[in-house]
Amino acid sequence: MNIEASGYIVRYGSTRLIGEFTSKGLPELPRNAAVIIKSDRGHEWGEVLSPATERVKSFMKDAAVAGRIIRLVTDDDYRQRDQNRHEERNEFLGCQELVNEHKLQMQLVDVEHLFGGERVVFYYLAEKRVDFRELVKALARKYRSRIEMRQIGVRDEAKLLADYGDCGKTVCCGTHLTEMPPVSMKMAKLQKTSLDPNKLSGRCGRLKCCLRYEYETYKSYKKELPPVGSTIITSKGEAKVTNQEILSECVQVIYPDMKRTIVHKKDILEVIKKKRGENPAKQ
Repeated sequence: MNIEASGYIVRYGSTRLIGEFTSKGLPELPRNAAVIIKSDRGHEWGEVLSPATERVKSFMKDAAVAGRIIRLVTDDDYRQRDQNRHEERNEFLGCQELVNEHKLQMQLVDVEHLFGGERVVFYYLAEKRVDFRELVKALARKYRSRIEMRQIGVRDEAKLLADYGDCGKTVCCGTHLTEMPPVSMKMAKLQKTSLDPNKLSGRCGRLKCCLRYEYETYKSYKKELPPVGSTIITSKGEAKVTNQEILSECVQVIYPDMKRTIVHKKDILEVIKKKRGENPAKQ
């Protein structure tokens, strides 16, 4: 089946960039198809994720077309990719030597040699601004290509280098996450996870991104439950809330006879919320 012109969502680049790419005169492309694309950076290796439907594009912040799909990869392309990876190892070592020679305060993390050879991108960590103009000139002379130096953070370093997380799966930043929003200890406390930083930290050393996944659900469920310390009325009488089981939508309570039990939200007849300095008000 030939398509005159259509679009696909493609993932490409070392940092897993995602964009819409047009396709013209090519057969219908299946998911995970390896393709050669033309982006604003040059010719690159890409992976088809899905057709660029309106619904899919609604989830993307940047709706602009990022480039076009040139062709499906060939056996020669696979050989070229292997050659590029070999060159990347040499380019990394060569750049590290020049960094040491120029005594620059930066840590080289990774290198990306574009499939078409239009540019070589070096990723680095640095605490302060680095004047790498002479380094770029030396690299351009050495590798005869356009050189791009890109400063990244520790989370980006994990995105480039990390493999698996504590859960046993590939790290989220290396698969589906395109943005890494801030994560706080407040999220961990609400979900009643361990507060040990060693257990909460991901491969980047920061709080795990997955702490955000269920946070909004926890917040929503928590609002539907009476707070700890409240007095509630159930079919068995009056009881005081001692704890919340948020995901199960239950509360732990204690009755005047010191009997402890768990009550589901639907079995709460009334909530008496005690306010400081006021008489108990029924809700």
